[in-house]
Amino acid sequence: MTKLKADTDIEADDGQTTVEAIQNNILRRICFLDYPPGSQLKEAELATEFGVSRTPVRDAISRIKHLGLVETRNGVGTVVTALPREQVEHVYEMRLQLATLIGTLSPQPVTERNLARAEELLNAAIALEQEFDARQYLEINDRLQILIADLIGNTLLRSFWRQAYFQAASTWYSVASMAGADAATSLVQELSDIKAALARGDIAAVGFIQRVQIGYGYQRIIRHLFSSEGNEADGA
Repeated sequence: MTKLKADTDIEADDGQTTVEAIQNNILRRICFLDYPPGSQLKEAELATEFGVSRTPVRDAISRIKHLGLVETRNGVGTVVTALPREQVEHVYEMRLQLATLIGTLSPQPVTERNLARAEELLNAAIALEQEFDARQYLEINDRLQILIADLIGNTLLRSFWRQAYFQAASTWYSVASMAGADAATSLVQELSDIKAALARGDIAAVGFIQRVQIGYGYQRIIRHLFSSEGNEADGA
């Protein structure tokens, strides 16, 4: 299987501050369900792991708290939380609208590096169809979202896009990972379409492709998660 290069664990590159690097690292762990809902985030342990004082860890966790992904509980500490259904609905409504703006608000010109990254991701997704690995699936999706964010020239839109992705990711990945090869096949089609759009320099098409995929993903969440909640309530 084609493997993607792993991110450096806590290296503040691309202009990131140490706090931003720690924040993104913890966010990825929440999104990838390494820290599932109910997990406790211990500042002292994270500070030791990242080789920093507790202050930047505390600042990073505070930023994540604003996304609704962690909360402080009396006598427990900071705990990872699952977004309630209403908030998931709001996040997906926002993501659908944001996708339509990708090609209209100061899009970045397509570069050879963008095309190479799309090709790498597509090859990895094709390999995933033959030998599905849930973790690799999450990695490809995460890197696709980074690629798309890099195409957005409007800094406020880019920030909202990433924020909404982080809020949706753990919910979506808990469903998509169960789909196995079907999820990989869908990802191959998505990346094929995005690669073709980038080759044409058509950022608006990238936004449209994302809107369609976000819609599909939300419908799958409703079927697999929310419908089961309703069934449990009916049987109570």
